[in-house]
Amino acid sequence: MSNSSDQPDGPSADGADRPPAFGVPFESVINSIKRGYAVKAPASEGACAADQPGAVRLVWLRHLGRDGAIAEPDEESDVWRNDVPDRFHLQAGDLLLSEVVTGRPKAARVEESDLPAAAVGSILVLRPADTLSPEHARLILAFLRSGGVGRMAKGAFGRMRLSPKDLLSLELPKADQALSAALDELDTAGRRMSSWSAEATTLAGSVFDMDASLEDARRSIIEAGQLTRFRAEAASQLDDPGYIVRTRFPYPIALRWREVEARISAGDLGPAYEAVLEAAEALLGYSALVTGALAHEAAIELASVGTLQRKLSSAPGGPGLGEWTAVLQEISGVRKRRGLRMDHPLHELGALLGSDEAQQARGRLSDRRNAKAHGRAPDAVTLPAALEEAFRDLSLLVSRARFLADLPLIHVTSVTWDAFQGEATIMLRRLMGDHPVVPTSTMQYPSSTVETGSLYLADRDHRLYLLRPFLTCEVCETCHTWSTFHADKEKGNLVQKSLEHGHHYPYRADTRALQQAGLL
Repeated sequence: MSNSSDQPDGPSADGADRPPAFGVPFESVINSIKRGYAVKAPASEGACAADQPGAVRLVWLRHLGRDGAIAEPDEESDVWRNDVPDRFHLQAGDLLLSEVVTGRPKAARVEESDLPAAAVGSILVLRPADTLSPEHARLILAFLRSGGVGRMAKGAFGRMRLSPKDLLSLELPKADQALSAALDELDTAGRRMSSWSAEATTLAGSVFDMDASLEDARRSIIEAGQLTRFRAEAASQLDDPGYIVRTRFPYPIALRWREVEARISAGDLGPAYEAVLEAAEALLGYSALVTGALAHEAAIELASVGTLQRKLSSAPGGPGLGEWTAVLQEISGVRKRRGLRMDHPLHELGALLGSDEAQQARGRLSDRRNAKAHGRAPDAVTLPAALEEAFRDLSLLVSRARFLADLPLIHVTSVTWDAFQGEATIMLRRLMGDHPVVPTSTMQYPSSTVETGSLYLADRDHRLYLLRPFLTCEVCETCHTWSTFHADKEKGNLVQKSLEHGHHYPYRADTRALQQAGLL
């Protein structure tokens, strides 16, 4: 690694101040660290027009935004010079880091649109050894802007500075597509909300700029601000956990939750109590069935699925809360998930019952379910407290299952394969929220193995996981509504049972799929 000839300021940062290690040595990613071009004051001397041959824009620390962007050129305030040595010219892909730190460091990536330019003064120029993908660069910039890196700054000449020597000993984050995508989504959401805020401020400030009566101004502001108000109202609902479940969770869980809220709001304590217990079983049942399907796809053997097989093969009754819990508890073990990529959905499913608090809540709900099945339901006196406690336990489990909102349940309605393009056009329905009637959308997918008519789980990178035969879907023969089903047992007969309403009837699909999946 080559460095500037300047001596670093201050001693190395103490180990206790260092940010966490990520396993990629700094020098394997960054080829050199150079300090910014030292411009002799005043900087305006020797300045030239931006369109003059050899003109280079001078970029100061003030040009680096906290959001990682480099400010757009400003004809009035920017300085351009044509005498900047070539070694100080920035290149696309360079990372700029504030040497002088106040709180968190500033960091930005140089793009082609920022050139020609040269960093000036208290800016460190980090030149990557190889071209970094935008996603990897985003992670590194987020790390460089972290408080951990900021705490490495040492006092010198009355200011806190980052030492190039200390930076050399850092470990940088590895490329992680899922984490980078999440950061990008946060950035996009932040910019969108900032634009909405600016729009609302502009509207509010324009009320008396109109050449109209107060009544006309009022009407215009109300009409123009309607969309802004709707945005704010919709965003505020996301602070209500129940709203997220009703609108963003997989259909079987969202529908059960809607019934819980409706019963509680109407004061139907008995039906509400039963709805809470049914919702808990639907949540754990759905999660366990998805876990079984994903484990089968990943060739992970679960002893708990063997228990499901024995239930479906020889027992008079089918699986219940105990069997669903066993699946989720088994996948919670790290050993079972060893070898899976970091963003595999099984890691999040494994964490659902991964805390003592969650286990205790699940246990209490299971005890209530068993007590009710054996005629020991709470009486009229104890029912209000029992309902409150049961709903609190259900809410805790639902909060731990919030990751399900990012793992859509989809029903594939048609697949068209293009052999020349090497991708399929998939028509699908996203079954997220408390209603099965949803618009049909399309997606491109690089595989010809997707089945028409089957249910799939989509992860954050839009990979699809087949859920059949653990979960299937069809119009229910009993209530004639679209429903999801799993294999069950009723009086010794194999049936399919709906997660949404419990209706069941003889199993119609080919049982060979159950046998191949280890369920029969």
